[in-house]
Amino acid sequence: MADVISGEDLERTVREPPGRSAAAAAEPLYELIELLFFAYRDFVGGPDRILAEYDFGRAHHRVLHFVNRNPGMRVTDLLDILKITKQSLARVLKQLVDTGFIDSRTGAADRRERLLYPTEAGRALALRLARLQSARLEAAAAGLGPAGTEAAKRFLALVVNEEERPAVLALARKESPR
Repeated sequence: MADVISGEDLERTVREPPGRSAAAAAEPLYELIELLFFAYRDFVGGPDRILAEYDFGRAHHRVLHFVNRNPGMRVTDLLDILKITKQSLARVLKQLVDTGFIDSRTGAADRRERLLYPTEAGRALALRLARLQSARLEAAAAGLGPAGTEAAKRFLALVVNEEERPAVLALARKESPR
């Protein structure tokens, strides 16, 4: 996918979306906006119900997801990914640590660092949530075929802020933890 969404063509596509007249460009893309709202609602709906069983919310899901995908990650790296305040993360992280879903360890090289690892329960919950979301995505992708799936990935990548896109794509391409 990296070759597909890099270079001058990508920059031109983001600056000058093809197929829209000047008059159409003045009107917001309500259909896409609303489809994205509803897709997100349904994408997180199943996990929200499971998370509620633990008295967790979407912030817990995001933290658990990224810690599970990146065992041993530093708290500072997680803050950078999530773009939230230390205070917001501290509350959610404390709850996940206290309930046994994440283990927080002191860094070996720098004792000021906190490294985050999913526990067995954390891995199991993260996998349960990811499988639920994967089933929804697989069903949608089946209707698109391989070319459509690549186009969907390209579209979502283009929605990400340009300056963050390379880091987001590198993070997203990471293989699942064993």
